Amino acid sequence: MKVGLSSYSVLEALNDGRLTIVEAISWVKENGGSHLELVPYGYSVVDNYALADEIKERAKAEEIELSGYCMPANFIQPTREAFEEEVERIKKHVDVAHHMGITLLRHDVTAFRLEREQMTVHYFDDHFDEMVEGCQAIADYAKGLGMTTTIENHGFNVQSSDRVQRILRAVDRDNFKTTLDIGNFLCADEDPLVGIRKNLNQAATVHFKDFYVRPYYENPGSGKWFRTSNDNYLRGAIVGHGELSIREVIRLLKAHGYDGHIVVEFEGMEDCLIGSKIGMENTLRLWEEVKADSWKVGLEEVKN
Repeated sequence: MKVGLSSYSVLEALNDGRLTIVEAISWVKENGGSHLELVPYGYSVVDNYALADEIKERAKAEEIELSGYCMPANFIQPTREAFEEEVERIKKHVDVAHHMGITLLRHDVTAFRLEREQMTVHYFDDHFDEMVEGCQAIADYAKGLGMTTTIENHGFNVQSSDRVQRILRAVDRDNFKTTLDIGNFLCADEDPLVGIRKNLNQAATVHFKDFYVRPYYENPGSGKWFRTSNDNYLRGAIVGHGELSIREVIRLLKAHGYDGHIVVEFEGMEDCLIGSKIGMENTLRLWEEVKADSWKVGLEEVKN
């Protein structure tokens, strides 16, 4: 198992000048991570191969693996021409990821920000064929480069485990899997442990995040709260500080035999560098504590 960080976790520091994306690689190394997943916000490499080379060279020097590349995408377009343009746009990101030696790329299938009616299963069904065709086109292109593409439970329309599974089954490509985000099921008001258990078999990589949760009838007031597809309240937390059952998530991964990348994501109100550092520390600590054959972690400490 390898714990690392999503570059999205330090977006605040990228935007305010405390870090560049190249410096972020060294920061991850200094703070206990072994890999970095690139999310091109706060920087861009698809139109800047010089920066792509800088990132690749710094990662090699620091012995930090570039474990993945995550990007927005939207196959639900008003015309066939626009759909084909979107496919070609995504292929350019596949190309730059391949150039950097990255073998896994996650793309969305719908826009992230949607109107309420666009979050429904009806909208999903109405545009299912477009999403599947787009995923097939990108997976087939990436396969020629030895790459795996993934869909994440992400984006409010395709966040529940069943919808992810329907896309995976219909795309039917051996290099098309899922990026399993342990927290995002909550955005669709699904129990994360249920979603994880259903989709773990098809996970190519795993995102670790945490949330504070409040029901729709208990407005928590100001802060970085957002609403789920059914109007409950979520706010990002440092991994291990929120309300997800992180220990049980780890037990499920261990029981399944998962031994791949774990990508820590921080989206909370704390300083992003503090939140990212503690999140990686907690993930490593809890991974060591949890046993695959028992959910009663820490029972001996309670008895003592």
